[in-house]
Amino acid sequence: MVSAAALETGSPVNVARYLSLTAERDPGGTAILAPARRGRWTRVSYRELDARSDAIAHGLLAHGLTPGEPTLLMVRAGVPLITLTYACFKAGIVPILIDPGMGRRAFLRCVEESRPTAFVGIPLAHAARLAFPAAFRTVVRHVTFGPRLFWGGASLTALERGASAGRFPLRDTVAGDTAAILFTSGSTGPAKGVVYTHGVFEGQVRALAATYGFARGEIDLAAFPLFSLFDCAFGMTSLIPDLDPSRPGACDPERVVSAIREHGATSAFGSPAIWHRVAPWCLARGMTLPSLRRVLVAGAPVRPALIEQLHRIIAADGDVHTPYGASEALPVSTMAGREVVAETAALTRAGAGTCVGRPAGEIDVRLIRITDEPLSVWSDSLVVSDGEVGEICVRGPVVTRAYHNRPQADAAAKIADGPAVWHRMGDLGYRDAAGRLWFCGRKAERVETAGGPVYTDRVEGIANAHPLVTRSALIGVGKRGHERPVLVVEGPEQPGLAAQLLKKVPVDDVLYFPSLPVDVRHNAKIHRHVLKAWAEKRQEVLRD
Repeated sequence: MVSAAALETGSPVNVARYLSLTAERDPGGTAILAPARRGRWTRVSYRELDARSDAIAHGLLAHGLTPGEPTLLMVRAGVPLITLTYACFKAGIVPILIDPGMGRRAFLRCVEESRPTAFVGIPLAHAARLAFPAAFRTVVRHVTFGPRLFWGGASLTALERGASAGRFPLRDTVAGDTAAILFTSGSTGPAKGVVYTHGVFEGQVRALAATYGFARGEIDLAAFPLFSLFDCAFGMTSLIPDLDPSRPGACDPERVVSAIREHGATSAFGSPAIWHRVAPWCLARGMTLPSLRRVLVAGAPVRPALIEQLHRIIAADGDVHTPYGASEALPVSTMAGREVVAETAALTRAGAGTCVGRPAGEIDVRLIRITDEPLSVWSDSLVVSDGEVGEICVRGPVVTRAYHNRPQADAAAKIADGPAVWHRMGDLGYRDAAGRLWFCGRKAERVETAGGPVYTDRVEGIANAHPLVTRSALIGVGKRGHERPVLVVEGPEQPGLAAQLLKKVPVDDVLYFPSLPVDVRHNAKIHRHVLKAWAEKRQEVLRD
């Protein structure tokens, strides 16, 4: 791995070298296991993945793509996405990755904003390109992954077959060069393209290795597509589960469990929505997953009850980890499940918020006074005292410096501090006496009442501890500064529940909603703005 000092010197660094190094060390080792038809699995070795990404890198450059060119990728998660992304890294081409599940209008806005000049996609994606030409108007080179129909351009298969033989010489990128543009999920506002440099990827590899101790030869159930790109850096096998990555909350738990047991997965990364299906399914059948020693659950606050359930089915010496971070900075901190169960779960249920642990290596975390205004220059006078709720700000090697073509978003989220940049997470929290970070909710979702702010995660932690509550969401009804705190409970109305909750949580009313709206990427972050609009409209109807 490249040290932090080496990154600052401008030494050549290309994150794709990890694949080549692993292929040299263990050419026959399994890089990817992906589901195929009729219960079978496709196996790709490190040698095959390295050689194929080399050939695609040669082919893309021969077709006219250039280093640094913004290139939209719209291919299936798993082997196609991993192979193409590594090919782009090798050639210095900048892949743009947008979650198509965010909805047509939002997706097209992201495409238009990212201004790709090259496009690699499956036939269905090319049909979308032709159907909505305005969003794709900057594209001048396009390649089809799969059957190429009437739209012309190049076939990726033909480019790969006609490519120059032999190893592809890695592009001599440096830490500050753009490696990729990854769009946020848009769960709390418009999705934004986050500029990832090769240096940020290097920082993530170092932080993840130091924090979780990933080891060569492990098998990782990669239930979040982008995380599987890190597996090659650690010499791990990416086990791609048979699920729709845009709908993890609808996964078939039997298929996930079957993959873990059949291949002996030792590690796993996924949304709480996946484990909320897998853990109860296993417990109802008396089934365990003894090979799993490490389970990372991320994407939204994780309820202590889920951690307790997972402890009952994974290896006796294993643990559940809840990394905290965002697309703009990951990992920021991490929390071990056994510490949650032993100590912080009771505090969460009492309204303390969710403990997200201690900062990951090389990450500097500060909490500043709450404001919605931009802050252009860092000052230590912004920092609040331990125990006081403030906005979480982070600085370090994994922190991205800018959004793509979004100067207003940069102004709202980035604070200059000499040559460094602080990122405002948009999350509220506090630091306890033990140095642990606690999450209290999103800044934009705090409820501003006449008596002061009320924080979503603190209220929901109390409500969700009730045995009749599956999931809840705190919203503010009315004008900012005079909002009424309202708790929305998922599911049908239950006799007596509202009265019980009103005695426990600081809200004015309890409403019921059939299924709380959640983000596409993790199916776990609640769209409180949708519930707020619904509740206010409902209030108007009742008033009339």
